[in-house]
Amino acid sequence: MIDKNRIEGIIKEHISGTDIFLVSVKVSSANRITVLADKKNGITIDECVAIHRHIENNLDRDEEDYEMQVSSPGLDLPFLVLEQYFKNEGKKVEVTDNDGTKFSGILKNITSGGFELDSEVKVKGKQKEIKELSFNFDQVKSTRIVLTIK
Repeated sequence: MIDKNRIEGIIKEHISGTDIFLVSVKVSSANRITVLADKKNGITIDECVAIHRHIENNLDRDEEDYEMQVSSPGLDLPFLVLEQYFKNEGKKVEVTDNDGTKFSGILKNITSGGFELDSEVKVKGKQKEIKELSFNFDQVKSTRIVLTIK
């Protein structure tokens, strides 16, 4: 089986000095390699192809065969790395805490320890108020972007 850490090292070597960040690497027992990468303004197909080629140039198919996919994480996956929080600052997200309670609001004030949400809450009937909620990352089960259609 291909070593996941080896793949991560190959990718980090390639993206070093760029604004691309690694979200995740998975290697299945059947040597199916799945790489998720992104950057603040969104990763391009050409950048994914370049990562794919760099990995391919550093692996030997004669030694061990594999299948590989390199892409962005997409909008439906929860955030996996801190850089995704920074990328989505100012956007509406849904946070599920460790108890399963869901909160939605505008993501802001991200630090290495946590973040804040400006969340709308109903107060006294129909009136709505913005409430600032603070989260430490160890309190959060998942965070996802909320798609809004205007």
